[in-house]
Amino acid sequence: MRRLRGLLADTRPLQTPAYRRLFTAQIITVIGAQLTIVTVPAQIYSMTGSSAYVGLTGLFGLVPLVVFGLYGGSLADHFDRRRLLTITTWGLIVSSALFFVQAALGNTNVWLLLGIFSVQQAFFAVNQPTRSAVLPRILPAEHLPAANALNMTVFTGGAIAGPLVGGALIPLLGFSWLYLVDTLFLFATLWAVVSLPRLPVQVLAGSSPGLRSVVDGFVYLATQPVLLMSFVIDLIAMVFGMPRALIPEMADLDFGGPTEGGVAFALLFAAMPAGAFIGGVLSGWVSRVERQGLAVIVAILVWGGAIVGFGTAVALADGAMMPWLALAFVFFAIGGAADVASAAFRSTMLQSSATDAMRGRLQGVFIVVVAGGPRLADVLHGLVAGSLGAATTTILGGVLVIVLTLVVSTAFPAFARYRVPRTG
Repeated sequence: MRRLRGLLADTRPLQTPAYRRLFTAQIITVIGAQLTIVTVPAQIYSMTGSSAYVGLTGLFGLVPLVVFGLYGGSLADHFDRRRLLTITTWGLIVSSALFFVQAALGNTNVWLLLGIFSVQQAFFAVNQPTRSAVLPRILPAEHLPAANALNMTVFTGGAIAGPLVGGALIPLLGFSWLYLVDTLFLFATLWAVVSLPRLPVQVLAGSSPGLRSVVDGFVYLATQPVLLMSFVIDLIAMVFGMPRALIPEMADLDFGGPTEGGVAFALLFAAMPAGAFIGGVLSGWVSRVERQGLAVIVAILVWGGAIVGFGTAVALADGAMMPWLALAFVFFAIGGAADVASAAFRSTMLQSSATDAMRGRLQGVFIVVVAGGPRLADVLHGLVAGSLGAATTTILGGVLVIVLTLVVSTAFPAFARYRVPRTG
């Protein structure tokens, strides 16, 4: 029984009221957010029937993520972080409402949809590094690994429910009602943010938000080679190994589902977060790992192998749903479990190593890498799949993840040797 408790998620961060409110609100809002995440590509594929257009969400999301993620990190190092979270949460509410309006009015212009998506991603890009930079201010350092794992667990739990509910309801209700749910659920996050204490930042003398501040963040990052390596290795995993832009095509052509939603669509989108949720529930061990760099490398190698297995199952389906859909689900779920472990370690490494005065800017870089990598993957996979097909593109991507991870970890052995003191 004691061994089982050691495997289950460490809930000590929930003893802190401010974190507990954020965590509770996240449980509510993440489901709505995931409804939007699966509804946007479904609506685009319904409009165009093209994975290349679905892949454009990567481009339209990447540009604001890079620009506003870096600038947002600078803002988070110069202004009260509670106020910044409040403003950006309102921005997310308004952009989600615009999704609802365009769908309710029967929009058929894919560029309008992509434009709204870009606006939403700009607010997201400022909100997320600010939220992450808040955690070390409201939690003791020894609770950070557990808090990051808990956050990932909630996120992935919603990412299971979102695709399953969305995939089932899109054919019945259409797109607009799912966007409306996201809009309403975001008010829970607004409540949690407004309830935070004031979070002013100790600004370095002579520092001000802007391009110079962003550059200072990169200069500081250059002095932290282990953190820099954590960004590089995650980019490898996401850019080459994230085939989510191909899911609508896989569900339609490889598993014989409808062009709008359906069982295969829902299960494929839910598989990775399902594995990540299970990995998060059983994340009690992450607080006891000292060699966090090596743990990240192992997790990403497992991710790459899982993606190869996922693509192989898709290739073997050839229009038949079972048993290949179940096999694809299992492999993608294994990848999700590996990803949540990698994310928990990388987040902790950054939050523990960076000074508070630089933490917002480094979190800005982090969100650009974490959220921008999959968007680059959307564009890359969407283009390559037009020539090679969805399954072959996915398999090739997984192989590249394994090979490139081994190459860079061999070239920089200090990352594998990186360790932190045992905290639990």
